[in-house]
Amino acid sequence: MTVVYEDNHIIIVNKTAFEIVQGDKTGDTPLSETVKLYLKEKYQKPGNVFIGVTHRLDRPVSGLVVFAKTSKALTRLNDMFKNGEVKKTYWAVVKNQPHEPEGELVNYLVRNEKQNKSYAYDKEVPNSKKAILHYRLIAKSQNYYLLEIDLKTGRHHQIRCQLAKMGCPIKGDLKYGSPRSNPDGSICLHARFVRFIHPVSKELIEVEAPVPTGNLWNGFEMI
Repeated sequence: MTVVYEDNHIIIVNKTAFEIVQGDKTGDTPLSETVKLYLKEKYQKPGNVFIGVTHRLDRPVSGLVVFAKTSKALTRLNDMFKNGEVKKTYWAVVKNQPHEPEGELVNYLVRNEKQNKSYAYDKEVPNSKKAILHYRLIAKSQNYYLLEIDLKTGRHHQIRCQLAKMGCPIKGDLKYGSPRSNPDGSICLHARFVRFIHPVSKELIEVEAPVPTGNLWNGFEMI
């Protein structure tokens, strides 16, 4: 991880595609603990350091994760994420060109806990949740297309599932129909921008995460 923004109440990091945001059954060190350690060492803090997790980012996804450094910020940020007051923009690399260069996808997603996978439907079905995103084709390379995605809702695997439903699975995402995995186990989905009003100072916070290194992400020509 790399720290891209920090103040008294918030710390925002650019995570790699191997780090988990919160602890899970793998027992791997979560990003929340790495951030705690970073703060402990940076400020020479004795005892425990407070870090609040405000949202998730799937393990194989890279990009911006917002953590709270105070309980006051955590409570407010949790509400802001819940109410859609935090604008998150993602970049996704896909093999197939979308039929339309820009559009809004509306589907109904059903989550299968056992498979850790979501399924998209065109109409409402039992236990489904409405999922909305806006996509725009912004660049292309010799073999791939780069989509910019704004989430209107925050469902389980929403971008991965909806893009696959559209016929554009994300590069490396075997679970949702990509023919091949990426050598490093990542998928080519990156949380690129985050924008919100600071929960305490009320200033506008806008942060951008550099894309992962390598030829793939850097080989695009903007359209």
